Amino acid sequence: MPQPDLRVEGGPLRRDARPDPPRPCVHVAVGVLLRPDGAFLMTTRPAGKVYAGYWEFPGGKLEAGETVATALARELEEELGLAVDPAQVEPWRDLLVDYPHARTQLHFCRLRRWQGPLQMREGQRSAWLTPPVPVSPILPGAVPVLDWLTAEGSTDHM
Repeated sequence: MPQPDLRVEGGPLRRDARPDPPRPCVHVAVGVLLRPDGAFLMTTRPAGKVYAGYWEFPGGKLEAGETVATALARELEEELGLAVDPAQVEPWRDLLVDYPHARTQLHFCRLRRWQGPLQMREGQRSAWLTPPVPVSPILPGAVPVLDWLTAEGSTDHM
């Protein structure tokens, strides 16, 4: 008796077909910038990028040879005009997020010291916030951070 074709996302798949290999993981350094009053910085994703307009914590992809701390310092300077000493970057938590467009390993770091005023160099918006945040939509990878900050009680006592 013939076996029916298996279907995946509407297309036929032969019984002997191998599943797609896992997608490569993109490593991303993410900064949770904390002010002494407990507020943290969130920014929107710039126009032209995936999830444009969504609120997130600032950061970006690691380039070849970079550490998380050096990548975060570079990204904060490029995007926000802030000078950051990589030695001041505090690794905090990691989170794997499998977005439809990319599989990302998010390396969240707390940062309490930086130099310079915020400059929204990519046309993004910014806000200093405390939980619960009044902004939306929020990038899915940022939601757990808000939960962590809330669970820790107050960002100024971390």
